[in-house]
Amino acid sequence: MNEIWYAHLGWIAAACLLSFAISGIFSGLLRWRRDIFLVPYIGLTLLFLYTYIRWSGLSIQSLILHNWVWGVIGAFVLGIITIRNVLSQPTSPHSQGFTLVFDLFWSGFMYGLTDGLLLSVFPVMATWQAFTLLNWTANWPGKILVSVLSILASMLVTSAYHIGYVEFRGKRMITANVGNTVMTLGVLLTNNPLAATICHAAMHMAAVLHGPARVAQLPPHDPA
Repeated sequence: MNEIWYAHLGWIAAACLLSFAISGIFSGLLRWRRDIFLVPYIGLTLLFLYTYIRWSGLSIQSLILHNWVWGVIGAFVLGIITIRNVLSQPTSPHSQGFTLVFDLFWSGFMYGLTDGLLLSVFPVMATWQAFTLLNWTANWPGKILVSVLSILASMLVTSAYHIGYVEFRGKRMITANVGNTVMTLGVLLTNNPLAATICHAAMHMAAVLHGPARVAQLPPHDPA
């Protein structure tokens, strides 16, 4: 583990800047369509997260295997909630054949996985790394406080990322934060990243099938 506690918080600030730049430039400014927009979003975000993992000394295998059963259970419960939300939104036609398979993988699984890692898992990891170095997590009051700070960090990254989309500069920002906070709570309660990553991927795949042109969870959308 990197021993400079405040450097982990600096990574959270960097995630805010990176996510805002990606959504703001490639979606808000250049208006790239979703499948092309996801190339820089997924590529740069996963590179950023991989660099943080290497820098911090975290073990990906240990993160996944620790409490993995609870992580899967959490993902299942949260998946039901989020998919029900997707199905409550207006529908639109989806692609067919091989294109649908590609969309399920690219706009569904990979997009959702990346969102879950960036918006929920990473802020929790970085916040806990920082305040564990300060011994704040040695008792339950400290753990509760750090959990609250983790949620706030998640909301900060979520807001920075979504404000780059023209369609989220309004009331939808509140909805995005509420929905993502539920998944961040899943990570905290299960102490496993699968709760957010599997859930987020399932939600995006459901959105691809239900209404890729209208469901809020699949930005950017073509201008109406």
